[in-house]
Amino acid sequence: MSAAGTVVTIAALTLREATRRRVLLALAVLTVLLLALSGWGFTRLAAEGLTSGEAQLTASVVLNLVMFGFSLIAALGTAFLAGPTLAGETESGIALAVLARPVHRWAFLLGKLAGLVVFGAGFVVVAGLAELLVVQATVGYWPPEPVTALGLLAAQTVVLLTLTVLLSTAISPMASGVVAVGLFCTTWVAGVVGGIGAGLGNDAVERVGSVSRVLLPTDGLWRGAMHAFQDPSALLQFGSGPEAGAFPFLSQDALAPAYLAWAALWVLMVGGLAALAFSRRDL
Repeated sequence: MSAAGTVVTIAALTLREATRRRVLLALAVLTVLLLALSGWGFTRLAAEGLTSGEAQLTASVVLNLVMFGFSLIAALGTAFLAGPTLAGETESGIALAVLARPVHRWAFLLGKLAGLVVFGAGFVVVAGLAELLVVQATVGYWPPEPVTALGLLAAQTVVLLTLTVLLSTAISPMASGVVAVGLFCTTWVAGVVGGIGAGLGNDAVERVGSVSRVLLPTDGLWRGAMHAFQDPSALLQFGSGPEAGAFPFLSQDALAPAYLAWAALWVLMVGGLAALAFSRRDL
C-alpha cells in the first residue's frame, strides 16, 4: 500500500473509532444542552421589547459568548479524544502491531491527525451552524461573515489537535489532554489580560496577549472568529478605541492574512515535530 493509501486508511479507521467512543455522545449531549439553553435565552431577549437595533447588537455580543462555550466544548472533546488515540494505542501495543508491517510512522501519524481533524472540525462547523440557525430563528440576527467565522473556529480545533498529538508522543493519554486544554485556557486568559493592558495603555501587560497568541494561535484565531460573528456596530456602541479590547467577547480587528499564514506554519512545524518525535519513540 502506498503512503497516501496508508494515510487515508488510518484516517478512516480513526474517524470510525472516534464516532464509536463515548466522547461523541458527551459532545452531542453538551451541544444539545447549550443549544437549548441559548435558544431559551435568545427567546427571552426577544421578549424584552428591545428595538431591532438593540436586539441585533445584544444578540451579536451574546452570540460570541455562546460560541466560546462551543469552542470550549470542542477543545475538551477533541483534546481528550486525540490523546488516547495515539498514546493509548502506543501503550497497549496496537501501534507496534500495525507498524510492524511496511507502514511508515509518519503516514500512520498523519492518518491519525487527518481523521481527528475531520471529526473535530466537522463537529465545530455543524454545532456552530446549528447555533446560528437558533439565533436567526429567535432574534433574527445573522452574522456578517458566518463562513469565515466557522472556518476560523475549525482552524482553532486543528491547532489544538496538532498540539495534543505532539504531546501524546511523549506523555500519557490523560496528561496530554489535560496539558492541551490547560494551555488553551491559559492562552485565552492571557488574551483577555492583554486586552485589558491595551485598554489601560500598559504596553508590558498588552504584550502578554500578543506573545501568547504567537506561541499558541488558538486565541488569535478565536478573536478573528469573534470579529466575523459580531455586528459591525458593536464596536461603535462599546467604544472603538483601545478600551474595547478589554471586553472579552468583542474583537476589534479582523484576522490579518499574515497571522493566518503564521497559524498554518505553526501547524506544519508542530505536526513535523510530532512526526519526528514519534519516529524516534521506542514502541
